[in-house]
Amino acid sequence: MAIKCGIFKTSYRSDMAMWQTKNSRFWMALFFIGLIVFPFFVSKYFLYMANIIAIGVIAAVGLNILTGFAGQISLGHGAFIGVGAYFAGYLTSQFNINFIPAFIAGGLVTAVVGMFFGLPSLRLKGFYLAIATMAAQFILAFVFIHLRSVTGGSQGMIVSPPEIAGFSFDSDFRYYFLSIGTAIVMTLAAKNLIRGKFGRAFMAIRDNYIAAKTMGVNIFLYKIIAFGISSFYAGIAGALWAHYIQIITPEHFTFSVSIEYLAIIIIGGLGSLLGTVFGTIFIMVLPEFLRFINGIVSLHYPMLVNMFDAIREGSFGLAIIGFLIFEPDGLAARWKTIKNYWKLWPYSY
Repeated sequence: MAIKCGIFKTSYRSDMAMWQTKNSRFWMALFFIGLIVFPFFVSKYFLYMANIIAIGVIAAVGLNILTGFAGQISLGHGAFIGVGAYFAGYLTSQFNINFIPAFIAGGLVTAVVGMFFGLPSLRLKGFYLAIATMAAQFILAFVFIHLRSVTGGSQGMIVSPPEIAGFSFDSDFRYYFLSIGTAIVMTLAAKNLIRGKFGRAFMAIRDNYIAAKTMGVNIFLYKIIAFGISSFYAGIAGALWAHYIQIITPEHFTFSVSIEYLAIIIIGGLGSLLGTVFGTIFIMVLPEFLRFINGIVSLHYPMLVNMFDAIREGSFGLAIIGFLIFEPDGLAARWKTIKNYWKLWPYSY
C-alpha cells in the first residue's frame, strides 16, 4: 500500500488555500474558539489590553502592507490614525450618524489623505520619502490642534461608545468582540490582498522597481494604491480607538506613535502578517512589563526609579536595535525556526 509523504495539490484552489493542511485548520479553529471564550475568563485589565492590541494590529497591518510588502517607508502613520479617529468621531458626535457608516467613512477619508501625502513616493524613495512622510505627520498634527471647530483643538473631542442595531459597545467586554472581530476581518482581507494581483505588484516594486516596470507593473498606480490601503487601515484603527477611549486629543497621534508602529513591523518582521501580530503584542505589552518591574523596584530601591523611567522611555529604540542586531527578520522568523525545530524533533536534520 502506497503511503503519502508530503502535501500534494491537484488544483489551483488547493494550492492557494489559506490553511492547506488539516493540522493547520485544526489549530486555527482552536485559536478562534480561544478568542471567543477568552473574555469570559479574564479581568477587565486583560480585556483592555486585548482591545488595545486588536486595534494596534489593524493599524500595524496597514503599515506593513505599505512598508513591508510595497517597500515604501512612512513616518506619518500616527497622524493617519488621527485622521480616521477625528473624522469618524466628528460624524458620530456632531451629526449623530450611525457608527458603521462613520467607521467606514473614517477609513475612506484617511485613504484619500494618505494617497495625497503619498504622491512624493512617485519621485522619492528611501530616506527622502521618510522625510516627506514625516512632514505629513507634522502638517496633520498642526491641523489637529488648530482646526478647533472640528477637532476641539487641545481640549479634544468627546465621543460616545459605538452602537450597532441598538446594541451599545459600552464596556471592555462588549467592545472586545467588536475590536477582535474587526481585526480578524481586516487581517484576513490583507492576507488575501497580498496573495493576489496587488500583493505581487507591491512585492515586485519593493524588490526591484525597475524590473517591475519592465514587466508592465504600473509603478505610479500601485504606489498610490499601497498608500491608500495602508491609510485606510490606519483610519479604521483610528475610528475604533476613538470610540473605545471616547476622548480624542492631539497627544494621542504624535510622532512617537508613528515610531511605535514602525517598531512593531520591524520587531515582528517586515513583510509578515503573522509577525505584525507578534510585534504588536510585544510592543503593547512591553510598557506594561516595564511598569510592573518599576513598581517592584520602587518598593525596594527607590533611588533607581528614575533610571527605570528613562529605560521605559527608550524601550522602543532599544528593542529595535536589539532585533536588528540579533534577529533582523523579526519574531516571525524566530517563530518559523521554532516550528521547523519541532517539526523535525527528535531528529537533528
